[in-house]
Amino acid sequence: MELKIIGSSSAGNCYVFDNGRESLIVECGISFQEVKKAVNFDISRIVGCLISHEHGDHARHVNKFLDARIKVFASMGTINALGIVPMYEKPKFYPIGLKANAKQTIGNFMVLPFSVQHDAAEPFGFLIHHHEMGTTLFATDTCYLAYKFSGLNNILIECNYRQDILERNTDLDLIPQAQRDRTMQSHMSFSTCFNVLKENDLSAVNNIVLIHLSDSNSNALDFQKGIQEATGKTVHIAEKGMTINFNKSPF
Repeated sequence: MELKIIGSSSAGNCYVFDNGRESLIVECGISFQEVKKAVNFDISRIVGCLISHEHGDHARHVNKFLDARIKVFASMGTINALGIVPMYEKPKFYPIGLKANAKQTIGNFMVLPFSVQHDAAEPFGFLIHHHEMGTTLFATDTCYLAYKFSGLNNILIECNYRQDILERNTDLDLIPQAQRDRTMQSHMSFSTCFNVLKENDLSAVNNIVLIHLSDSNSNALDFQKGIQEATGKTVHIAEKGMTINFNKSPF
C-alpha cells in the first residue's frame, strides 16, 4: 500500500491510499484531475472518498467525484452543510452518511469514523484498516482528540501551529486576533499533537505523517525533529507529490 499526498494545506487537502488495485481517497479539496493522475487515470479502482468536514479545502470538489459516480462518505452533518441534494436527472451519486463509531466497509477498507472538535457541522476523524497497511489513524482540523487508540500501524495527524509562532505573528499584526482565536479553537497545535502521540500506543507504528501545517504559524523542520525525538518513529512532513510506503510492515 502507498500513501500519495495530493495536497495538505489550507490551499487544499487530498490523500490517496493505493495498492494499484484499489484506492481510497480521503478529502476532496484538490481538483479531480490531480486525483486521476494519482491513480494513473484508472478511476475504476477508486472504491470511495471520505470527507472529514465541509470546509472548502477538504470538500471543494465533491461534485466532481459524485459526477464520476465515485462513492462519497461523510457525516450527515457534513453532507447537509455541503448542500448536496439528490439529482436524479443527472448521473450523480448522493453521498453515503456515516455515523460516529459505526464501522463502514469500503472495498477492502474498513473505516471507523469518530467525532473531532472543529468549527464545522459534524466533523469526523477516521480509523482506516486494510490488511496490507494495518490500521491508520487520520485526524485533521481538530483542536484535540478525545480518544486513545491501540493497534495503530500508521498515523496521519494535524500539526498546524506552534503557540509561540502564532502569538508572535499576532503581536506583529501579521494575523488578526480573530484568526488567532479560531486557530486555537479549531486546529491542533504542535504541543497537543505531541501529547496525543505520547498518550497513544505507538509500539507497532511505522509512519507518523504530520499534515495540514500552517504556512505562517509552523516550522516544519522543528516539528519533524521534535516528534521524531519524542516517539522514535519515522516522521514525515506531508508535502504535495509525496509517496510513502504504508504497508503493515515497514519493509
